[in-house]
Amino acid sequence: MPKTDLIARGDLAAGLGLLTRLPVRVDAATATARGAAAAWTWPLVGAVTAALATTTGMAALWLGLPTPLAAALVLATQIILTGAMHEDGLADSLDGLWGGWDKARRLAIMKDSHIGTYGVLGLGLGLLIRWQAVSLLLDAGALGAGLIGTAMLSRAAMVGVMAALPPAREGGLGHSVGRPAGGTTALACGLAVLCALLLPGLPAVALTLVTAITATLWATIARARIGGQTGDILGATQQLAEIALLVTLSVALS
Repeated sequence: MPKTDLIARGDLAAGLGLLTRLPVRVDAATATARGAAAAWTWPLVGAVTAALATTTGMAALWLGLPTPLAAALVLATQIILTGAMHEDGLADSLDGLWGGWDKARRLAIMKDSHIGTYGVLGLGLGLLIRWQAVSLLLDAGALGAGLIGTAMLSRAAMVGVMAALPPAREGGLGHSVGRPAGGTTALACGLAVLCALLLPGLPAVALTLVTAITATLWATIARARIGGQTGDILGATQQLAEIALLVTLSVALS
């Protein structure tokens, strides 16, 4: 059974090891024992990746690259740092949830490594919206605050959906990892919301509301179509929340 202490040494390393490709030394036995209890660190992991992506964007502008290219490099940095795992979850979820006619078929499609029409279109549209929004953040001088805020809130949404829905598959990693306890979920969400409140220039209340609505709608769809969540559903949660948050920021900054 996963340990249920709210915070434990090694949680952040476990979060970084799970959600990024950063060369972090992780105690596999401790991380496995903690399971979903370490999910409170996921917003912090988002902050790390966003800070590194922001550095890339600012360096690109300093070198004289135009804003659109700098924005593309920001997205490339995020994708490289995470191993495109969230994008992969979005593509698999869209293919599975709308490409299958029953739960078993939908889960089978989601597990398949091939990508279909729904996945391609979802990835393309998602990247286009994110690129345009990041370009706006760069022009407005709000890249750091915008990226960190959206990265933390979108990963808090993952924790919320993971806590709200049971694993959709019998057995497997979802059952062994478990679901985040109420304290873990509250801590993850609290860290993300507090960051949004403290970062300058962010409409924190609007962003928090958009995150909650997006996660709730996506969780409702996942429950109706496959009866719960998978790793792909959680990855899609992050992507959909980030897209919704970036659109909200674009409206606020326009």
